[in-house]
Amino acid sequence: MSSPGKRREMDVMKLMMSDYKVSLVDDNVSDFYLIFDGPKESPYEGGRWKVHVELPDNYPYKSPSIGFCNRIFHPNVDEMSGSVCLDVINQTWSPMFELLNVFESFLPQLLLYPNPTDPLNGEAASLLMREPALYNAKVKEYVARYAQEASFDVEHSKRATTTEDTDEEDAMSYVSDGSDSL
Repeated sequence: MSSPGKRREMDVMKLMMSDYKVSLVDDNVSDFYLIFDGPKESPYEGGRWKVHVELPDNYPYKSPSIGFCNRIFHPNVDEMSGSVCLDVINQTWSPMFELLNVFESFLPQLLLYPNPTDPLNGEAASLLMREPALYNAKVKEYVARYAQEASFDVEHSKRATTTEDTDEEDAMSYVSDGSDSL
């Protein structure tokens, strides 16, 4: 079995060789941004999100931290911080998963099948349960407003100034050691 460092490099290399646009922070394979497209045939179609990924030292034995940099309207994503409530990333992560799984399966499934009963965004959850058509319209409005490449740097700058007092981990996906629950 390869070392965690080697595995980290291999997983990031697979992302870089795929269709995803990946930008390392200071040439560090443990800290990077990836451009993620909304799933086809969903209200997120046509949207592009800049996603910040941080890999812990003991990756793949500990899950990556995932956060949307530009705004997204979704019950399981905190609108202001971009943190993701995604069970497979947060609590049931397995070293068998790869980063490619996160972007090809887990995040698309999250966007296609939101869980309004475990929300980080109460407004989105409530709207989805009460008025799905209005929820879809608001998602599309956010896609047009915030999920275009031209808005990446502007939106990221706004978030950086509004969340500068929060702990860096709070702006990423919540990671549990299994001793607590969401």
